[in-house]
Amino acid sequence: MSEPLLKIENLEISFQKEKVFAPVIHKISYELFPNEILGIVGESGSGKSVSSLAIMGLLPKNISKISNGSIVLEGVNITQFDTKAFRKIRGKQIAMIFQEPMSSLNPSMKCGAQVAEMLEQHTKLSKKQITTEVLSLFEKVKLPEPEVIFNKYPHEISGGQKQRVMIAMAIACKPQILIADEPTTALDVTVQKEIILLLKEIQQENQMSIIFISHDLALVSEIANRVMVMYKGEIVEQGTVETIFNNPKHIYTQALINSRPSLDTRLVRLPTIQDFLQEKVSKEIVTSAEREAFHKDLYAKEPLLEVKNVEKEYLSSAGLFGKKNSFKAVNDVSFKLYEGETLGLVGESGCGKSTLGNAILQLDKATAGTILYRGQDITKLEGNDLRKLRREIQIIFQDPYSSLNPRIPVGQAIMEPMQVHKLYASDKECKAKTIEILERVGLSEEHFNRYPHEFSGGQRQRIGIARTIALQPKLIVCDESVSALDISVQAQVLNLLNELKENFGFTYIFISHDLAVVKYMSDQVLVMNKGKIEEIDDADEIYANPKTEYTKKLIAAIPVKD
Repeated sequence: MSEPLLKIENLEISFQKEKVFAPVIHKISYELFPNEILGIVGESGSGKSVSSLAIMGLLPKNISKISNGSIVLEGVNITQFDTKAFRKIRGKQIAMIFQEPMSSLNPSMKCGAQVAEMLEQHTKLSKKQITTEVLSLFEKVKLPEPEVIFNKYPHEISGGQKQRVMIAMAIACKPQILIADEPTTALDVTVQKEIILLLKEIQQENQMSIIFISHDLALVSEIANRVMVMYKGEIVEQGTVETIFNNPKHIYTQALINSRPSLDTRLVRLPTIQDFLQEKVSKEIVTSAEREAFHKDLYAKEPLLEVKNVEKEYLSSAGLFGKKNSFKAVNDVSFKLYEGETLGLVGESGCGKSTLGNAILQLDKATAGTILYRGQDITKLEGNDLRKLRREIQIIFQDPYSSLNPRIPVGQAIMEPMQVHKLYASDKECKAKTIEILERVGLSEEHFNRYPHEFSGGQRQRIGIARTIALQPKLIVCDESVSALDISVQAQVLNLLNELKENFGFTYIFISHDLAVVKYMSDQVLVMNKGKIEEIDDADEIYANPKTEYTKKLIAAIPVKD
């Protein structure tokens, strides 16, 4: 075997906590060989990103340090490099694609200029040659109309396009090593597939090596040659994709593989990492007969919600006195939702899923059509009547951190809607009920006075759910409410949503781009494309026999573990 391009030996990284440095990465060792893709898998806090930032010399100053070991890049130990030395190799020898392109790209610079800056820094090309090279890179990463994107700001292009600009920037100087840190987490399943294929193509064309970081083992199996599994700052297992998937030895690896909803069987309860570690995994499944009986009873009732020919039109104008252009984000959508049902709403970004959800919530009024809730047209409601409706129809947001006030303790945040809607006679009663709800979502009384920043992502999502159920609503819109969570935390939250649905009789509209999760959660699935309904049917039927080409494309793009 050839010499490794990168060799990590006994690497220990420490972070400062209460003026003392404590290790978070515990003496890890691995190698990256020329022209290979190494997948690094693990949940948040496992040390994937921290160890990669160390390779780039991007660890936060003053509060972190490499306390042991070495990082050897092409025979040179780079652990003692200063900022100037790192600047010479960053982009040229080793480059990185960050998880969130919106916060990694400069919002005040046009996309073309940001990529051009890399070439100005590391090459001797003229201004004209740099422009030609940037346009060529935009073509290589399959951006539509490279000349147009060259002159656009990041906020003017889609998430998938922003990620492609980031990739163009990373490969501009043809680095030998590319670190891709969760490059597809927030992307649609089809865009995710395109990015994976693109990275593979670029890797083969440029003969570069890639470190691909993700919490999704199925996704890593589609791109990597070898896989390394990290847990609590340690490497617990590494080997070829085939070995890791077909014969995982460490219980944590087994847990990661099995915490994701299966497309074949529907478990009553998804196993979590803790279930595996404590050997408490339930294999109980929902049978077809049970599902059929539930649906027969469910659809015999009157619908809770009826959406009839709903449209949402937006107007935009080119320039100050330009002609108004209309765009239908939701176009003639009709469906029925029954009490106790979970309706999955899927489609790519921009298909109208969230716009439809907002129209139902009366957060963004529909421009045409009727929305009947318990037989009443809610599009006409105003003032006090609308306030009463707000109690009945609630939303769980995608990002719980930005939907919680950072200055208010979480107990107060949960009590607030109860007080607004005068649900209880006194604050004492509200507090008692809040503590009861915190316990229902897997938190405790001691969390009442803590602030949002003191919780993990999964805990914050539980707080978001607690705040939603505080009003005892009938209908809850879950808008991408598990998309940013690790697989095992996602399993915990999905189990919680199903448990609450059973106990309180909730009805869900479950919006997501993760089709495996939607299939697991849903009774029916509604597929949207460009504002219209492509098809609507039983979740199992849609996945087994998709009728339209668009739905077939969406399902074919789901990463599956081989």
